[in-house]
Amino acid sequence: MAPVEVNVCSNEIEVISSLSKLIESKANETLQKNNCFRVGLSGGSLIKFLCKGLPSVNTNWQKWQFFFCDERLVPFDDKESTFGCYKRDLMPLIPITESQFITIDPSLKGEDSAQDYTRKIEQEFRISSSFPKFDLLLLGIGPDGHTCSLFPNHPLLKEEKKWVASIDDSPKPPPSRITLTLPVLNNSKCAVFATIGESKAEILKEILEGNSVQPLPAALVRPTQGELHWIVDREAAKLLL
Repeated sequence: MAPVEVNVCSNEIEVISSLSKLIESKANETLQKNNCFRVGLSGGSLIKFLCKGLPSVNTNWQKWQFFFCDERLVPFDDKESTFGCYKRDLMPLIPITESQFITIDPSLKGEDSAQDYTRKIEQEFRISSSFPKFDLLLLGIGPDGHTCSLFPNHPLLKEEKKWVASIDDSPKPPPSRITLTLPVLNNSKCAVFATIGESKAEILKEILEGNSVQPLPAALVRPTQGELHWIVDREAAKLLL
């Protein structure tokens, strides 16, 4: 199981800089060996971090492929669409094209959408049995400790076979989403959480130091043969020992 590396930065600017340097390092390390760098994206504040940081990254952007750690089942032009946000906010800033994003089919519902996205991942990774191994997963945490669309005490935390699962009762709107499952998250080469702010201090302490019988979803992300990084500011880390 991956040891946890916690990088405490002074402020948001340093968090973005540290995150960008790590992404650049992982991308170029991968592209020295392989012809494609596969990264899983999350929504929320991570979009802002990447829009501010990725333009400074020196890499071969044409060889990047973007997937989604989770996605809301809404049309791409809906403000809740994670891909829609990246298309609008990130694509104008770096030399990438829409074809580099592996997206859901927003016309499908629930389980059909999850199965369709699984097939797309199978196609790109050219595998069908073992779990896909992403080069990098960029993750965030919610105030309840959720990550992707894996929520506390939800049955999906026990999913062991599916790569992508559907959820129709998300406690955070919109209710219908698809999400990568824990076995896929924990098969990644590198998983990175980035978060800032005093409002995350208590939940961060629980995730990194808690010994609860039912660990929060973000605490269950521990790549079995990969790296785990937390990049946080001083405010978020203020309660850590």
